[in-house]
Amino acid sequence: MSGDQAVDLPEDLRARLLARPELILSDRDLMRALIGAREADRGENVIDIRGRAMQALESRLDRLEETHETVISTAYENQSGMNTVHRAVLSLLEPMDFAAFLENLESAVAPILRVETLHLIMESGSVEPARELAGPLTIVPAGTIAAMLSGGRRAPRADDIILRAVAGESLPHHGDARAPIKSEALLPIDLGPGRFPALLLIGSAEAGRFTPAQGTDLLRFFSQAFRLVLISWLRE
Repeated sequence: MSGDQAVDLPEDLRARLLARPELILSDRDLMRALIGAREADRGENVIDIRGRAMQALESRLDRLEETHETVISTAYENQSGMNTVHRAVLSLLEPMDFAAFLENLESAVAPILRVETLHLIMESGSVEPARELAGPLTIVPAGTIAAMLSGGRRAPRADDIILRAVAGESLPHHGDARAPIKSEALLPIDLGPGRFPALLLIGSAEAGRFTPAQGTDLLRFFSQAFRLVLISWLRE
């Protein structure tokens, strides 16, 4: 509106706005409309610096709110993931014998982690083809685990946890999954001097469940706990 025009507001609305101006200040749409009306009243050749500053502050506030929401979401996911891994570790400690320990991997630990497959791969000095023993346990020839970890690429360090789309070298070792495996986690297990390496192979039907960009702290904690439990069974 121009300077010589006026619009009469109902007295009750005017009194309410004067008493509580934050009703307008806290409403972005109203503030945006007021700024637009102000600039239109000034004409195209006049720049309202305060309006431009408010727009810049509003844009910064939007970015801060998005960052805040992302931080909260990430913190919640981390907390949820930590609780899940803790439950899985406690489940590892429940079985009373090695056969029950292996069965528990499929029946309890895998559902807790919300994955389709959870297999223990152990190497031997034999050159015989891979063979499944009890449930999720598979014995493979020496060198198989290194080939699985590399997935056709340059071999990583022996202690590296691998998160990736399922590779052809490891796909057969997932066994008969309930759904096609699309991503996988490979957790190398060092059983100590004089022992062949082992590997905990985890498979998911979700393509984005395991990717190289994800952190491995929780999985590393789980693999360390699994290693200690497995070694305790192998000593018996």
